[in-house]
This record gives sequence, structure tokens and C-alpha cells, in this order.
Amino acid sequence: MHASEELLDSLRRPGVLPGSEGGVELIETHISWVLLAGDHAWKLKKPLDLGFLDFSTPTRRRAACEAEVRLNRRTVPEIYEAVVAVSGSPQAPRLAEDARVEVPIGAGGHQGSGAAAPGAEGDAGCGAPFDYLVRMRRFDQAGLFSRLIDEGGLAPALFDRLACHVAAFHAAAAVAQPGDGFGDAAAVHAPVRQNFAQMRARIDDAKLLALLGRVEAWAEAQFAALAPLFEARLAAGRVRECHGDLHLGNLIVLDGAPRLFDAIEFSAELRWTDVIADVAFLVMDLQARSRPGLGWRFLNAWLERCGDYAGLRVLPYYLSYRAMVRAKIAAIRAAQVDGAARAQSLAECRHYLGLAEAQAAPAAPALLVACGPSGAGKTSQSQALVEAGGVIRMRADVERKRLGGLAPEAASGSAFGAGLYSAAMTARTYAHLAEAARAVVEAGRPALVDATFLKRAQRRAFAELAATLGVPFVILAFDAPPEVLRARVRSRIAAGGDASEADEAVLEAQLRSREAFEGEELARVLPIDTRAALDWRGLLPVLARLWPGAPAAERFSA
Repeated sequence: MHASEELLDSLRRPGVLPGSEGGVELIETHISWVLLAGDHAWKLKKPLDLGFLDFSTPTRRRAACEAEVRLNRRTVPEIYEAVVAVSGSPQAPRLAEDARVEVPIGAGGHQGSGAAAPGAEGDAGCGAPFDYLVRMRRFDQAGLFSRLIDEGGLAPALFDRLACHVAAFHAAAAVAQPGDGFGDAAAVHAPVRQNFAQMRARIDDAKLLALLGRVEAWAEAQFAALAPLFEARLAAGRVRECHGDLHLGNLIVLDGAPRLFDAIEFSAELRWTDVIADVAFLVMDLQARSRPGLGWRFLNAWLERCGDYAGLRVLPYYLSYRAMVRAKIAAIRAAQVDGAARAQSLAECRHYLGLAEAQAAPAAPALLVACGPSGAGKTSQSQALVEAGGVIRMRADVERKRLGGLAPEAASGSAFGAGLYSAAMTARTYAHLAEAARAVVEAGRPALVDATFLKRAQRRAFAELAATLGVPFVILAFDAPPEVLRARVRSRIAAGGDASEADEAVLEAQLRSREAFEGEELARVLPIDTRAALDWRGLLPVLARLWPGAPAAERFSA
């Protein structure tokens, strides 16, 4: 028995770990043991060398523990408390609880600090430490996103808050520099190729091998096309020290707020990645669980916060890669078991391979504009279309604030027709929206531009853009009676926190100055009365005529 396994047995005895008098619960992963005792969780890393990680020596395990605390304090500092040295012997361990490895929250650099606080090697009476633990505040497992979604307790709006959390985390993360070895084209594609090689060595099913071959051919073609873009995104600062393992099992509702935890500490190569690759893991995980709408909701909310619409061009590549990682894990498991367990693992492998291949399916891009006065429901009532159709929405209220250097919910202090709402700034905002819409459509996704579009010239500019891009153009004309619009605007202003700053005076000016649809644009208009909640299924026949790639009725909630 390895010393680490002997230590594990000792730590499981009541009374050894603080708070363990009532017993110790063990959670085992393929690389760690987590011991739950009282108010704390203690993580002991297994003495493994798997190639992509190396915990084979106490020195390496200590470095990994230090990195884990440093990295996860960026998002959950109240959970990741300390690295604790273990001295004595595996049979009679002693914990140096006062020997914390203090790592600055949000520190940059590619590695952990590697420096322990004074006394971190244990007290003189116990000898040198022979292993290390990460001490964490224990949290309720019922708050895991993976459990909540299985139990139907995951509110969709929680993904909006999660997107803000992730975007803020990415914005504060250390930025990779060209030449560091992270995020360049070769570094991006190396693990993709490795997945195919490792899977091919473990699969003997002809149909699976054929499917694998199709996915590989598409991935290679994508890499050839995207290599310059990978380099450009690295140069633009889009490659950062990310989470690296952002899926439902590593998300939790903590003190009422969604948070990330358990970032990858064992591989700088997997952690230093494009921010869109980080986000892709969660989008893929939701697709795999047959909840793609929640993935599109999260992605849209994240894009609103960071504005990285150009990143959508590489999203399918990363979605396919993330699915392939899961397929590879299932293939490895299938090679290790027999009978029903092998059949189940192969089915899981097939599922993820199919998901990887689905990313190559041609999309149905289109350019839609959601127009109408303030309070018409352009944002709230288009949410169902965003989730059902994988539509990427850009909001004028948000992009105007971005151009002004403000957060969406920040007050600009601008008077009507001045400052952020001057004619020049409005023209700049529409031009910026057109650039973003072009990026979305060229990435193969349907774009929805959410703005008042009061003037025919504004609508005409986007119709011409759609014609240039060769995609359908649809005007979603949201409206409601003036008294309804006024009540909604008053309510929104009273509630606060919305990107729109339009009050009743602004609304009245809009109603006086808006220009009616006429001429050729009438054929592209879908009138939408928002006095009541929309029935998108009822609107689909007309929408599908204007946009043949519109989502099927079953994609909308009844």
C-alpha cells in the first residue's frame, strides 16, 4: 500500500481530522480523495503520474495544492482556505494547521507561488512534511448545478447571473502573451489531435471509427481555416488563465449566487486558453444534457457582458473539442470494463461523438431586427427565440453603454438627445451593431439586433447588410398600446438595474418621431403584439416564411 493510501486510512479515523468525531465521508475522483468532516473538506491528491498531470512526489503534490488554492481563490476565496502540511507518519499524521500557504487572490503568473509561509514544512517536533492537503470550507452538495438541473431546480435566470460572474472572472484573469506557448495555433490544435489518436487506439467498432474519422476530417479542415484567427485572438488578449473545466459539476449556488470552483490546477496548457473555449465547455455540457436553450441563454448573457462576438467564429471548433474530450473519457472507460458497463460506456462515447459531429452541421444564419419603442418587449419577448433558435442577440442599450465605457446597468447621466444619447452617438451605436451582426452572421449564427429602429434609414442599412451577406432579413415589429408602453417604462425605471434609461418623456418622443413601415420593407415585417405573453409557436408559420431556418415548434416551451 502506498503511503498516501495509508494516510487516507488514517485520516478517515474519527478524531484525526478536526471536526471528524461524528465520522468522515469520502468522495473519490480519478485524481483525488476528498474527506468531509464537520464544517470542512480536505482534499488529498493521489500519487499519480498520468502524463497530463504528475502528482507522483510530495513536492509535486504540494505545488498542485498551492496552485489549486491560488486559482480557486479567484472565484470562491471563502471556500479555499489553506494548504495544510502533513507530518508525523502515515499511520499517525499530524496537521500543521497554522502553516498556511498564502497565495494572493487573482495573482498572475503561469504557476503557483511555490512559496510557503514560515513554518509550512511542519513544526520541529513532527519532522518534515511528507504530504499536503487542501483545506476547504464544506458546502452543500445540493447546490451543485449538476444536481439542480437533474432535479429540475435550476432557474433559467441563474444562467444570466452566472454569465456576469464568468465574464468578470475572465476580465480579471491574467493574459497570455505571444511566445508563452499558450493559445497559439499549434498549442490549440495539439490536444485536439491527441484526442483522436487516443480514441483510435481504444475503439474497434467500425461505425464508431467511421464517425470518428468524419469528426477528425472536419476538425482538421477547421484548424486549417482558423489557424490565423487563433493567432489573432492570442495577440488580442483573448487567451487567459481561465477555469479550464467549466461544466455543470464545477458550478454551485453559494450564498444564493452562482460561482465557479475546482479550476484545473494540474495543467497550465489546459487552463491557459481562449475565453470562448472556456465558455464552450458549459454550452456543450448543456447540449449533451438536452438543454441547449440554457446554453444559448448563458452564451448570450456572457456576450452581452464581454462583447466578444468575433469569438463565435471559433465556437463550433471548441464545442466539438469539448465533446471529444468527453467521448475520449468514455472510450477509455470502455476499454477498462466488460459487459453492461462496457456497453454503457460505448453508448456514452457514441453520444458525445455525435454531438461533436453535430457542430459541423450547416447553420441557418439570418439577420433579424427587433424594433419598436421603449417598453414594447423587444428584449423580454425575444428571449424565447434566442433560446429556441440559438439566436445571438445584440442590444442597442448594452452596446451604447459599452461604447461609452459603462457597464450595462450603469447610469450614464445623459439627458435626452445629449451625451450618450446624442445623434452622433446613436449613429455610432447603430454602426457598431452592424459590425457585431456581421461577425455573428459570418460565424454562421442567426443575429438579432435589438434597437428601436425608429427611422427607415436605420432599417434600410440592416436590410442592405443582410443582402450583402446573402441571408434572410426579418423585421420583428414589437408594439403595444401607448398606455401599456407607459406603464412598462414607469415600472422599469422604478425597478432600476436595466440597461435602458428611457423614461416616459423619451417614450413620448419616440412615439411622435417613429417612421412607419413602407415599400419593400413591409414584405419583411412580422407584427408582434406584446400586450400578452407571446405564443411563438403561433407566429412560426409567418416567421418560417420570412426565415426558412427558423426553429421548429417543439424547440419552444408550450
